[in-house]
Amino acid sequence: MTDYDDVWIVIPVYNEGAVISDVVERTRATFPNIVCVDDGSRDDSAARIAETGAHLVRHPVNLGQGAALQTGIAYALAQPGMRHLVTFDADGQHRVEDAQSMLAVARTEGADVVLGSRFLEQNEQIPLLKRVVLRTVVALSPTARKLKLSDAHNGLRVMNREAASRLRITMNGMAHASEIVGFLAASGLRVREVPVTILYTDYSRSKGQSLINGVNILFDLSVRQRGA
Repeated sequence: MTDYDDVWIVIPVYNEGAVISDVVERTRATFPNIVCVDDGSRDDSAARIAETGAHLVRHPVNLGQGAALQTGIAYALAQPGMRHLVTFDADGQHRVEDAQSMLAVARTEGADVVLGSRFLEQNEQIPLLKRVVLRTVVALSPTARKLKLSDAHNGLRVMNREAASRLRITMNGMAHASEIVGFLAASGLRVREVPVTILYTDYSRSKGQSLINGVNILFDLSVRQRGA
């Protein structure tokens, strides 16, 4: 028995074969229950995950991170004794100790959802473009402003069973993060935001995620606003 037997880590994975083994093994040293959703990867991600002992669910084709998260959340909810889940990125940018701190807030302060923020404390690692884009997203998002969030698109989140069971992610691409914030703003759930550190590694920088994800976030947000 560990302090985290009732916690499930949900990791959406797409073409992260180069790092996913290290991410899972590092996380499993603290959290025994991990489900990775391989979202139609074209590399060896699934084989790498299988070697770690983590639970593996596979999408036969790439459906997008939102769909992978919803699959992983449904899997975690089906596990007996699950009380909290943590959404955790596959690229090595999240820290296990931040997940632990966020769980402590959920357990001791009665928060239904705890969101990680890069901006509550000074973090010089954040690339300038990423910083500008994410600040712009918050400024343009009425739901993020309603919740008084500083970081609306951080993939590190803690949810209790009630919150996870009520969440339905329908937007498959990067817009799923805006959808989650919108759900929380209307849900009446108790939401806390706490500072975390994102590790912008050589690997993630080499994939160009700061630029691509930033552009995708702003595009998805503009589409949602035009359709509202």
